[in-house]
Amino acid sequence: MESKYLEYKDEIISMFWDGNGYQTIAQYLIDKYHFNTTKESLRRPIKAIIKYYIADKEIIQHNILLQKRSQKQSDLNRIKNKSFREHSRLENALVEYNKALIDLLKRESLKTTIKHHTSKGKQAIIVQIADTHFNELVDLKNNKYDFDVASKRLQKFAHHIKEYAKFYNVSEIFIAISGDLINSDRRLDEKLSMSTNRAKATFLGVHLLKHFILDLNSVANISVGCVSGNESRAYEIGYIDMVATDNYDFTIFEMLRMLLPDINFITSGALELVVEINGHKVLLIHGHQLGNMQNDKIAKVMSKYARNGIILDFIICGHLHETKITDVFARSSSLVGANAYSENALLLSSRAAQNIYIMKDKERHDIRIDLQHTKGFNGYPINKELSSYNAKSLDKSLKKQTIFKIVI
Repeated sequence: MESKYLEYKDEIISMFWDGNGYQTIAQYLIDKYHFNTTKESLRRPIKAIIKYYIADKEIIQHNILLQKRSQKQSDLNRIKNKSFREHSRLENALVEYNKALIDLLKRESLKTTIKHHTSKGKQAIIVQIADTHFNELVDLKNNKYDFDVASKRLQKFAHHIKEYAKFYNVSEIFIAISGDLINSDRRLDEKLSMSTNRAKATFLGVHLLKHFILDLNSVANISVGCVSGNESRAYEIGYIDMVATDNYDFTIFEMLRMLLPDINFITSGALELVVEINGHKVLLIHGHQLGNMQNDKIAKVMSKYARNGIILDFIICGHLHETKITDVFARSSSLVGANAYSENALLLSSRAAQNIYIMKDKERHDIRIDLQHTKGFNGYPINKELSSYNAKSLDKSLKKQTIFKIVI
């Protein structure tokens, strides 16, 4: 190797890695440093420098390619193994969930008496059940929520519905469940605010809604429809029925159907349900499909149905936990009311409320019923042991605690 060219090795190697050939590098050096030589003469020392300081370029590139392929396969294996582990954990959790749910269902009485009412006219009421978030614990200065509060709010809601039913001479009530019956447990703050496990929460949700339905049945015939929300999903959000029904809302709906076989339960798609009540075509959706409920999105939904020959009169939804009522759609607030996420992350301060819609022949009256305070209502009966995350913890909380005095 000719040592007089070694001081230019960095430039030579850099140009070589950039894809330049020996002669191109030689011409560059001659032009820049005015070497008194030819490209052919300079080619041999350039080649020697390159071979001395780096291995053959093709070998290096081949080795890099092999390393990339190996790393890619390693990444794919890691992703595959992680996905398999998560799927296995989910399947195991669902197996345990189903076992626990079956055990709990054995406690629930299947004997119910359904009343049948003679039609009094064309008036009907749509009762929206939106975002109950059963299993969430809220302990804010301006809002408290647990199964006991949920029970009282549902009972208060039923009380007002029955008053409206009597006033409007209603004999038909359609209960429109718009999703998110069970609270999510994907974020850490959600896990920390769980009242009990999901099996017990599902059972308690079914129990409360069963009492609510039977309460309303005392004044009117009942039909029930349901769509799935996004928070109650077992795993991922889905937009086909096979995935969208992998949802605790769907589970609760089917359990209610089993417990109340004489009630009319209406099913269609998991995410959208169209019903016609007194000539009004109404679409029930959860609302996560609409984002922030912009008017153009509402118009797009109506246009989609119009192309299929269905002219919608009204859309009802939930999702954002904030009431909004317009001529063409209504959004219900939630049963849970304000929580830490809505106040601190979304900067919203909503109240617990639900909507009802009086459907007359050519009229519709949209009514928001405030459920924030429940003074005077005892609530439907619930098993306090099931609503506690750990029965032993509940027992301890009810027992007088021993205080140990430490003497120093």
